[in-house]
Amino acid sequence: MNPGEDLTGRSGQPAQTEREAQPARVDELWEQVFSRGNLQQALERVESNRGAAGVDGMSTKELGGWLKVNWPQVRQALDSGAYRPSPVRRVVIPKPGGGERLLGVPTVLDRLIQQAITQVLTPIFDPHFSARSYGFRPGRSAHQAVRVAQGYVAEGYQWVVDVDLERFFDRVQHDALMARVARKVADKRLLRLIRRYVEAGVMVDGVKQASTEGTPQGSPLSPLLANIMLDDLDRELESRGHRFVRYADDIRLHVKSERAGQRVLEGMTAFIEKRLKLKVNAAKSSVKPAAQATMLGFGFHIGPKEVAIRVDPKALARMRQRIKALTGRNRRISMAERIERLNRFIAGWCAYFSQAEMFFDFERADGWLRRRLRQVRWTEWKRPQARRHNLLVLGITPREAREWSGSSQSSWRLAGSPVLHRALPNQHWQEQGLIDFSTRWHRLRKV
Repeated sequence: MNPGEDLTGRSGQPAQTEREAQPARVDELWEQVFSRGNLQQALERVESNRGAAGVDGMSTKELGGWLKVNWPQVRQALDSGAYRPSPVRRVVIPKPGGGERLLGVPTVLDRLIQQAITQVLTPIFDPHFSARSYGFRPGRSAHQAVRVAQGYVAEGYQWVVDVDLERFFDRVQHDALMARVARKVADKRLLRLIRRYVEAGVMVDGVKQASTEGTPQGSPLSPLLANIMLDDLDRELESRGHRFVRYADDIRLHVKSERAGQRVLEGMTAFIEKRLKLKVNAAKSSVKPAAQATMLGFGFHIGPKEVAIRVDPKALARMRQRIKALTGRNRRISMAERIERLNRFIAGWCAYFSQAEMFFDFERADGWLRRRLRQVRWTEWKRPQARRHNLLVLGITPREAREWSGSSQSSWRLAGSPVLHRALPNQHWQEQGLIDFSTRWHRLRKV
């Protein structure tokens, strides 16, 4: 794929004629949403995703049995218009860069209904979304978005405009959102049900709080609604000829100069706040060189001949924090269990960051990880006699074993010593079952 091309092979900006060819509004979607086949598919998706219980305490494991008894009454309430979604359960989680993210956990029944709605609406809306929109869409991924951004940088668009929407999921105006849904959906019963979901409210400390704006982040329907709401922004960016990548509310534009970036940021801020009635966070929005900008956990190294994808230093720092937790000396678990937990984490982390092309980040992570494990092992041996015995067993000379076993140096300094490197070499950890970052990176790059 050429740097300026998207996944469909089109270069530059998507053809306007294809984006403008909108289908007629679709009526009579209700029976499709609540057909047996669609509901069964939705149930399987909800059960496989698991997740926490909502305000009613029902788990995904209980949902199937509950539906066998109660679905006729639920369907009757839906058909008559009497159904009222439960408020979502508020969950607050810290953001990696500071601040808090507010998530809403719907009941499993409401997750089922929202998933059924999403499955029917996605084929109606998704084909007409921008080719530069990658978040929460079938067949699209964060990795693809990063690759397209890499292409822009390689083309010479080496200044990045990062537009941060302030609490996007909490600020979407319901009327503006529903007007955009109604552009393609004419089924009044379905429109009424969707509005009830966005207005369902939030349960905080046992008290229901009304929702006058926003769509709960964490529900099956919210990613699609977010893309519907921001599709107008994509159209505006396309009409202005911008090179951009959007992943949900993460918006990144590429330009050739800082001055052009400042001008684009001002124009986009005006459009977003006046037309979409959303708020741009001026403190977090920025114009910076592509080598300093990050995207979805990745960054770029700009060399004389090529642009390489690297892991964002902040993502590396978060990885180290997790490894520290898994190798904490106070964790009273066996080394076998510790390595099993490390392998699970490393497998998931590498599956995402295997797109990085800077191999030394993975090598450095391995060296640091093995030192952490040597520190754990040294601490496990506790007494000088046990340390001396184990060093002898591992092939260290009697003189060195005697000297090092009585050392007063910290366990971290000793973990980096030549004698523990020889006693617990890389091969030792491989034999213990550890599959490190470098090994997984090489395997995934070959796939």
